[in-house]
Amino acid sequence: MKKVIIYTDGACRGNPGPGGWGAFIKFDGIEKEMFGGQVDTTNNQMELSAAIEGLLALKEPCEVDLFTDSKYVMDGMNQWIQNWKKNNWRTAAKKNVKNKELWQQLDKLTSYHQVQWHWVKGHSGDIGNETADCLANKGIDSIS
Repeated sequence: MKKVIIYTDGACRGNPGPGGWGAFIKFDGIEKEMFGGQVDTTNNQMELSAAIEGLLALKEPCEVDLFTDSKYVMDGMNQWIQNWKKNNWRTAAKKNVKNKELWQQLDKLTSYHQVQWHWVKGHSGDIGNETADCLANKGIDSIS
């Protein structure tokens, strides 16, 4: 199984507001940069979209080390999602899970790959995270 590294980031100018996502993919010495944006979105939606788009770019099942600076994405995938699924996509407080469709898409994609989630502190000099951040901002610029 191929080993891939993906750095993801989302950004928003205003929350909600115009937003962008970025994914920086590394495989076997090859690097790929991706970004996109939406006119009216939230930072959390863009963080989820970055992970989704990064995984969608993979053409076959892979071992993935996915790096994000989003505690929301990390905690969602490592702590909350199993209970959400058991509770029919409701939180412990019996409320509908926010961004349910994005979480469901991300959950489906992670069933194809072996994904290890890694949190990295944003704006701390990590080159992969800094690249993903720049791409997310390009995503915002691409829609304005």
